[in-house]
Amino acid sequence: MTDKHAKDHAETQGRYDHARDAAADAYAASRDSVTQAARRATAGLEANPLGVVVGGLAVGALVGALVPRSDREKQLLAPAGRRLGETARAAVQAARDAGYAELDQRGLTRHAAKDQAKGVVEGLGKALSSAGNAAAGAARGKADQGADEAGDRSSQG
Repeated sequence: MTDKHAKDHAETQGRYDHARDAAADAYAASRDSVTQAARRATAGLEANPLGVVVGGLAVGALVGALVPRSDREKQLLAPAGRRLGETARAAVQAARDAGYAELDQRGLTRHAAKDQAKGVVEGLGKALSSAGNAAAGAARGKADQGADEAGDRSSQG
């Protein structure tokens, strides 16, 4: 080997060693970063597992909405989707019927609620009228008492 070749070989070896060391450092830093992220994720899972489930469902729904369905998926899943929709509608109707039945059983119908509201308004009106009459009567009594006292003083003077 000539001196030039030896010099080129030494430079190439130095660059290779430097690149290898930089790659090893980057790998170690990445490994540490991933380890820390895994620890934080584990702590988050332990602290709020329900939030993670909800987040996972949301991400899954988003991905499912963005990825187009194939013809085969449509063919296979359409009957299941129809059954699921029918079942959901039936469940909602059953819940609504059960709720109305429970309210009816307790006497809480639409008409009963209107009657109760009307009774409250009438009672409130009567209470306000009585309070107004009492206040007016008290004011008249004070005025009459003041007039009597004024008359007594004038007759004494």
